[in-house]
Amino acid sequence: MKQNFTSNHLVRYLYNEVTVTERLALEEAIAQDYGLFEHYNELKAASRQLPKVTFSPSPATLQSILGYSERTALEQQV
Repeated sequence: MKQNFTSNHLVRYLYNEVTVTERLALEEAIAQDYGLFEHYNELKAASRQLPKVTFSPSPATLQSILGYSERTALEQQV
């Protein structure tokens, strides 16, 4: 049975967000379907052009998260 893969499948594959089974199926489909191969290469090229950003929470946010974690951990021990 031939499966139709969408752009969403290819993006998830590109960002390693697929299961092992999906990965194998996509790799096989990309190898056999030139149109899918071309579409994957276009998405890969586009992803390289996106700015690489990293997000860092503020120290206040980290303290808030750690404080919440401590409070809930203590509540669960009671």
